[in-house]
Amino acid sequence: MIKIGNYNILRIARFVDFGAYLADDDNNEVLLPSRYVPDDAAVGDEIEVFVYTDSEDRIVAVTDRPYAQVGEFAFLQVAEVNRFGAFLEWGVPKHLFVPFSEQRPRMQAEGIYPVYLYLDHITKRVVASAKLEKFLGNVIPEYRPGDKVTALVWQHTPIGYKVIVDNLFQGMIYDNEIFAPLELEQTVTALVKAVRDDGKIDLTLGDKASARVSDLAEDIIEKLREHGGSIGISDSSSPDEIKAIFHCSKKDFKKAVGKLYKERRILLEDGGIHLSDNN
Repeated sequence: MIKIGNYNILRIARFVDFGAYLADDDNNEVLLPSRYVPDDAAVGDEIEVFVYTDSEDRIVAVTDRPYAQVGEFAFLQVAEVNRFGAFLEWGVPKHLFVPFSEQRPRMQAEGIYPVYLYLDHITKRVVASAKLEKFLGNVIPEYRPGDKVTALVWQHTPIGYKVIVDNLFQGMIYDNEIFAPLELEQTVTALVKAVRDDGKIDLTLGDKASARVSDLAEDIIEKLREHGGSIGISDSSSPDEIKAIFHCSKKDFKKAVGKLYKERRILLEDGGIHLSDNN
């Protein structure tokens, strides 16, 4: 079955003056216009193409790579707005239509907006919607804490960033757990903290936090060497004392000390920390 709005791998069935007809396993055919036919193409060759309807509503194949396909979310720029709706640039000759009913707020020319691409099964046209929430969370998430996911950052709120998780679910990365700036349109790798009762997912950029603690652990070792192997600071010291020497939070300090202790690189004695023989 040829999928409109998606990439398809099809075989060249026959050549005509204006291109080549490609076929699937059921011998359904679609035209690949001459400009897209490779010079060395032969009948029977397989080729990956994107299939959509052109400006005359004919189903055609192209070798262009659109910015997104049906079933995906993307940030796209408005090429024009008319009395029917907005039309977005998406990497193929025909612009992507967004009806006014699928906009929130009304789109403006040259603006960039997050949208979801879907197939209108009546017209066979690929269209887009800016009402993202209705396309998220329509299946039950089965993640466990610690699972790695891909997250597209699409909106900032007073408590953090809304993200689209694995192109299926709505998630949140909280401001108080972000230690490097995030940008709208950015795609990041994140870890699942929890799946909430409403199906939304709390995420953390755990890899960055782990790297921060590892860096701090090495700073502690270096500071101990500078002070002859011992410092009268421990995880029971005040946050101000810890910050004055190590320029970090007490929470991160305790994690770094715990890491070094488990690795047997330090000893915890006499209300302080000391280098072990392993260093």
